Amino acid sequence: MKIVHLCVSCFYIDGFSYQENELVAQNILDGHDVIVIASTETYGEDRNISYMEPGEYVGSDGAKVFRLPYRKLLPHTVMKKLRMHPGVYQLLKREAPDVILFHGLCGWELLTVANYKRSHPAVKLYVDSHEDFNNSARTFVSKYFLHLGFYRSIVKRCLSRIDKILCISVDTINFVRDFYDVQQAAIEFFPLGGKTYTDDEFSSVRLKTRESYSIRSDEVVFIQSGKIDRTKKLLESLAAFTVLEDSSFRFFIVGHLHDEIAGEVQTFINRDSRIKFLGWKSPGELRDLLCAADIYVQPGSQSATMQMSLCCRCAVILDDVPSHKPFLNDNGWLVGKDLALENAFNLAAKNSDGLPLMAQNSAAVAARLLDYKALAARLYK
Repeated sequence: MKIVHLCVSCFYIDGFSYQENELVAQNILDGHDVIVIASTETYGEDRNISYMEPGEYVGSDGAKVFRLPYRKLLPHTVMKKLRMHPGVYQLLKREAPDVILFHGLCGWELLTVANYKRSHPAVKLYVDSHEDFNNSARTFVSKYFLHLGFYRSIVKRCLSRIDKILCISVDTINFVRDFYDVQQAAIEFFPLGGKTYTDDEFSSVRLKTRESYSIRSDEVVFIQSGKIDRTKKLLESLAAFTVLEDSSFRFFIVGHLHDEIAGEVQTFINRDSRIKFLGWKSPGELRDLLCAADIYVQPGSQSATMQMSLCCRCAVILDDVPSHKPFLNDNGWLVGKDLALENAFNLAAKNSDGLPLMAQNSAAVAARLLDYKALAARLYK
């Protein structure tokens, strides 16, 4: 089977563990011929958005990648919002896919793909959506000109050609249904996933990683990760953690600290030797650290690492938002509404003997909802 992933409404970044990377890699492991058609948007060495040269190459996930430039009808700052690229139809015609997954519901080239589907009705066309009211349509121009005036009109024109809109979260389902006026029957829950482990695999990775970081068997490790700015609420996590006096508790910070909070985080590190900043880690290294940890902390803005942490059997402390509720089943705490962050840390400390059971519950949630083997297989139906 030939599968085309179209990443022109979202970025495709080599060497990362975003959904686009993981699905592409799993499709290849499953023996399929996989093509990625992407914009030139990527990350620079400073891990901020940058742009690479158009071209063709074999990507780090094993697929052939075509990087397409933006059309030059208007300035680049406008075109990267309209998401218009030359040559998409010609590439689809040449590659003749059996399945197309169009990543990101917002963009001009959805019209191109729907037009291709009209001429090739046997092709399965899925469109995933990551948009919600937290990350989209937040300004007047974005809401009324881009989303209502431009993106939504494109979606409505293409709906009859789309086999299913795959939404990554409850918030996204609500956005697509209520803001884009898409019927519930056209929508399917398709969460961001992760790599799951057998018991033996997990035990081996956990033991090896804990040994490499000199973590004793009786120590409880909290972990928070990502590109961390104030919205991630790391400072609040550290304040809650430092109240816990038990020397067997540790707090690992993994990722990139924005300048706006780096100094304040360093102050916490200087005052409490149990807190360690480990810097940026590769996806594999991050998974190993999550296996070694006991509790993943995400009290602020959402991150795909949450799903990865469940696959790595962490208990979780998460912001109390609708999108997190499907992943809680006696395996952690929701904070911000009925439970304060400080109280969640206290409960985790007082119930540390129950963490092994919580780990099993997280593994069960991951097996049911998050295994990329099962998520990728959805595209083969």
